[in-house]
Amino acid sequence: MSGHSKWSTIKRKKASVDAKRGKIFTRLLREVTVSARLGGGDPAGNPRLRAAIQEARGQNVPNDKLDRAIKKGTGELAGAALEEVIYEGYGPGGVAVLVETMTDNRNRTVSEVRHLFSKHGGSLGENGCVSYMFDKRGYFLIEPETMDEEELMELALELDVDDMSTDKGGYELFTAPEAYNGIREGLAEREIPVAVGELAMIPQTLVSLASDKLPTVLRFMEAMEDLDDVQNVWSNFDADPEALASNAEG
Repeated sequence: MSGHSKWSTIKRKKASVDAKRGKIFTRLLREVTVSARLGGGDPAGNPRLRAAIQEARGQNVPNDKLDRAIKKGTGELAGAALEEVIYEGYGPGGVAVLVETMTDNRNRTVSEVRHLFSKHGGSLGENGCVSYMFDKRGYFLIEPETMDEEELMELALELDVDDMSTDKGGYELFTAPEAYNGIREGLAEREIPVAVGELAMIPQTLVSLASDKLPTVLRFMEAMEDLDDVQNVWSNFDADPEALASNAEG
């Protein structure tokens, strides 16, 4: 997974931004609601809902909020009808961008997404224009102080992960989407704390980005993630690790 060690820096930055902006509960609860609507309210028979609940509990979302979100999804409680919509395009510097949204008003959402692409020097594209450049994979980030690399290798073999990356910023595990829940549960059983765990859109190849372009791209991604309807923003840019870390800390 050479090149993906930068992913840990991006995910740390996103988690920090989400927490500061108070958006993380909203994002997690929307995922719970939509998962329940699509697959039913029983997490035992709905892997997506089970993963959403696990992630929400990991972020200390109260149980009563989770219950309400599930009931909204199953129709037991009234609530706006949310649907998933993915937008694709090219951001500043020509980087490929996927924007995952959950919305009750497509016209509002596409207008806001298009405006930010344009404002930051990018362009919203047609469906399929960049999605072929990404693969959906399970992703876990484990803090390096949790274990040493030898223990990580043993863990990866035990859990049968697809790939891994070691970096001073953290240990990364990559899995098939269908294996995500099982591996997350395996980590929990071993009481191994997970800094980030999610189903991610991982770029097949990375596009090198000059250091002077990096702040513009990160501002664009943060602005997009700050939209109320946006759940996740994925991109395929790469950058010098020191520059990336410096911008993430700023």
